[in-house]
Amino acid sequence: MSWFPAALVILVVLATIGLGLYTTRISHTASDFFVAGRSVNVFWNASAISGEYLSAASFMGVAGLVMRYGYDAVWIPVGYAMGYLFLLLFIAGPLRRFGAYTIPDFAEGRFESRAFRKIAVTFVLFIGFFYTMPQMKGAGVTMTSIFQTPYWVGVVLVGLVIAFNVALGGMKGITFVQAFQYWLKVFAISAPIFVLMIHFGGYGRFISQANERPAAFPEYPSAVTRAFRAGDTLTLPPDPDFQMELLKDTQVKSIAPARKPQEGEDPLTIRDFLVGGDLSEDGGEAPFQEQGSGAAAVYSWPAGRTLAFRPAMVMRDGMPVEGKNGPLRTAAKLEFVTATEIRFPAGQSAAGTVSNADWITPFGGLTNKYGYPLLYTFSLIIGLIFGTAGLPHILVRFYTNPDGRSAKRTTLWVMVMIGGFYVFPAIWGAMGRELVPGLYANGKTDAVVLELPKTLGPIWGEVWRGVTCAGAFAAFMSTFSGLLVSMSSAVAHDIYGSILRPQATPEQRLKAFKLAAVFIGAVATGLGLLAESYDIAMLVTWAFAIAAASYFPLLLLGSWWRGLTVKGAATGMLTGGLASLAAIICHMLIQIKVLDWQPHPIARTLMEQPAVWGVPLSLGLMWLVSSLTRNEIPKGVDALMLRLHAPEQLGMSKDYIPEAH
Repeated sequence: MSWFPAALVILVVLATIGLGLYTTRISHTASDFFVAGRSVNVFWNASAISGEYLSAASFMGVAGLVMRYGYDAVWIPVGYAMGYLFLLLFIAGPLRRFGAYTIPDFAEGRFESRAFRKIAVTFVLFIGFFYTMPQMKGAGVTMTSIFQTPYWVGVVLVGLVIAFNVALGGMKGITFVQAFQYWLKVFAISAPIFVLMIHFGGYGRFISQANERPAAFPEYPSAVTRAFRAGDTLTLPPDPDFQMELLKDTQVKSIAPARKPQEGEDPLTIRDFLVGGDLSEDGGEAPFQEQGSGAAAVYSWPAGRTLAFRPAMVMRDGMPVEGKNGPLRTAAKLEFVTATEIRFPAGQSAAGTVSNADWITPFGGLTNKYGYPLLYTFSLIIGLIFGTAGLPHILVRFYTNPDGRSAKRTTLWVMVMIGGFYVFPAIWGAMGRELVPGLYANGKTDAVVLELPKTLGPIWGEVWRGVTCAGAFAAFMSTFSGLLVSMSSAVAHDIYGSILRPQATPEQRLKAFKLAAVFIGAVATGLGLLAESYDIAMLVTWAFAIAAASYFPLLLLGSWWRGLTVKGAATGMLTGGLASLAAIICHMLIQIKVLDWQPHPIARTLMEQPAVWGVPLSLGLMWLVSSLTRNEIPKGVDALMLRLHAPEQLGMSKDYIPEAH
């Protein structure tokens, strides 16, 4: 166990619980639990929103993706920050002036339709549960790094602590916790990196090193061992001297080229990649046993075997295919049939990342995985920007401001706060690529923020590692708190208090809120146990894509277009949101081999990043169906639009649900 990091993490957990207990003294009414009494000032609310928004994906996942893929991953923090500009310009002010408790309140009140509330609350839960998975993975990874505990321990611990805090204090309770955690995260992401740069050199040094050796890969400083599960894949670097030692009996399915074959190219087999794999040249015992043939082939090796691989030349009609720098070659991609362990020797090129040339240029390993990098990049950016403007757990925070003007000022300060934070994750990723390449072997690049400080030595390394571990805990705890409040409010206020029992008293709604917090916390914990094999930041981008195709079109058109009808809004939200959700789930099932399906590369790109078609589909259907049903525009729409946009001084703004004290 790492004692100093463990002590700091325990302090963060105790401080979170202590603040939660303290705020029970100031959280009494329904307004306190749902919207913090609408009394949070600009600075504290901006800090709390930033603390809630800077999740495990921001603190750990972005640095991990930059370390693994390089330039392509930098679009993720840019998109995260850019979304607040749309919130500032189009949504924050009108949403606060409407004066609701939850986003489904806006959905019902804008269209005078109780049925539409049911649709809106469903997406609060869809988006919320998707967003909880990366927070829980961050908890599991951090606890494993510090305490050497199994992955599930961190997931369960965070689930228990946050469910307890939210049930005690609601929105007002977590506001102060999240504001405190934002400033802790800023210190934890920035202070250690300045120490590391003083010790090892600046960001430019690591970029220059990559530029000087464009064809090279990071190299393991010492031998590393990695465990693989059945169904895991390993992409080898195009190193002609690549070797690995099998520590267990190993079966591999259909070794394939890492590069996507183009139409008309000659097929490649295991003998093209495996050194000594030609049986006619081996002269004795075969280096592998082959069962089946073609795509169904399975290759077996005994424990203790050292395998050597080389990149294979790409051929078309028996002739080499020419690339930019001569004949084109591709490395191998292995898929394991059984669980195994592999040791990679010291000085070996790292498997699981891309070459320096791909790392420092656009359209590398992340966006070019299916061969359509520009499409992937645009869809990723659209999902991140518009998804930010459609996240229910962020949007509900604007109801806690006293008025629309303060909501817009809050948004401006949030842009400043998170923009400053996002300067640092890319630096962590660039330094981690050269200083801790062993994380590639273990598939744990998400832990680079936790492991990189170790390079400072046994004493200061543990001190600064303790700081980053504390920041990581603050990251997923603050975001999970906001998600749990949002989803618990949806269950207690929208489902129980507005659909099942409209006559429920404020006290009954508070009781439902607390029970919902416990139940949803348990469900989120279960989902977190299933998220171990996915990148933290990628899980978050999928939640953003669903939000972009469902809530963003509703809030944008609902706030600015008087002609939007309930049928148009419902059709667009359901079709765009559910289609995006279905595409992402299909992609996840293909990735973990539950679905045995090989869609076209364009289809696979659009499944993994559906925002490029999901957002236009939702907006287009809202416009089309609303145009066809224009006779169903709510009668009081002019008064509603005035209420959304008129300054509060004119007295048009009011609370959709009267305050209950």
